[in-house]
Amino acid sequence: MESAIDQHLKCPRTLSRRVPDDYQPPFAMWVGRAGEDLQQVVMAYLGVQYLGEARKPAALAALQRIVASFGLSDGPLHHDLTHHTDDSGHDNLIAVGYWRDPAAYCRWMRSSDVEQWWSADARLHEDLGYFREVVAPRAEQFETLYAFRERLPGVGAVMDASSGEIEEHGYWGSMRDRFPISQNDWMAPDGELRIVSGDPAKGGRVVVAGHDNLTLIRSGQDWAQADAQERSLYLDEILPTLQAGMDFLRDQGAALGCYSNRFVRNIDLQGNPLDTSYNIGHWRSVEKLERWAESHPTHLRIFVTFFRVAAGLRDLRLYHEVSVSDGREQRFEYINCHPRTGMLRDATPSCTPQSGGAR
Repeated sequence: MESAIDQHLKCPRTLSRRVPDDYQPPFAMWVGRAGEDLQQVVMAYLGVQYLGEARKPAALAALQRIVASFGLSDGPLHHDLTHHTDDSGHDNLIAVGYWRDPAAYCRWMRSSDVEQWWSADARLHEDLGYFREVVAPRAEQFETLYAFRERLPGVGAVMDASSGEIEEHGYWGSMRDRFPISQNDWMAPDGELRIVSGDPAKGGRVVVAGHDNLTLIRSGQDWAQADAQERSLYLDEILPTLQAGMDFLRDQGAALGCYSNRFVRNIDLQGNPLDTSYNIGHWRSVEKLERWAESHPTHLRIFVTFFRVAAGLRDLRLYHEVSVSDGREQRFEYINCHPRTGMLRDATPSCTPQSGGAR
């Protein structure tokens, strides 16, 4: 049994864990491991938004254009593709890219092929929406948790290996305890979401500045290799409670501190659904996310269902990753997206423009 926090990220604790040192978790879970050379990662959610089936071919072509750009020099080390329909009835295709070197991401983003396409006036006249939601947490600012050890998805795909069985899981507060930064930092939010250019009500280009310790959770399910029994377990027992919780956060999460919640299905490059999915949740803080997880009936039902089945899972792959990041390492940009998209819904106008470090 080992700590979720890797040895090179440990430091003297000034904030205690939520359990005693002799705590024993009820089943096995693992985390991603990376060497000391991994100082910071970039998580880039690059979206195409459309309304109506008639626009789907153009949206898929735009998604394919984004994915083709991943093959350029300094493109992401890993990516996946998703689809979801949002609370305004718009379909959204997202290419999610991961870099373990922010400098490589910046070179890719500023390359002529990528920058000229994004900045072109043609983006304003295609009857499509586009968005970039990018965060760049340092190694001490994100945590992972997996019910398996091979072929890690998401940020785990740009890490080096998986851990042995870890201690910090199976209790309320374990998510926080897996963050290396939690050893001496409460990860309290500082500031507000602010619109620094553009007007969501008018469309066009809009840039939103984030704030310190804005929290991003990706929580995934993969039933592609599951046998009939485990597929039924997921589709008939886990999914209904999960879907209800995700729909609640999508529709009513603002009052709880949830800026945006998307329950997405993975797709291939032609838009065909795959047997994997995940939730993308942006929150004001870890504390707001914890409060919902620990007390709201929609999550308690998810938690109880998972605990009941977790020890017996063989091929159903469940995982999550959670990060916080500094405000200067966030960038939220939108082109012709409806005003409830992503950070647009909760951002307030600002007279003082601010640029983000992760672009």
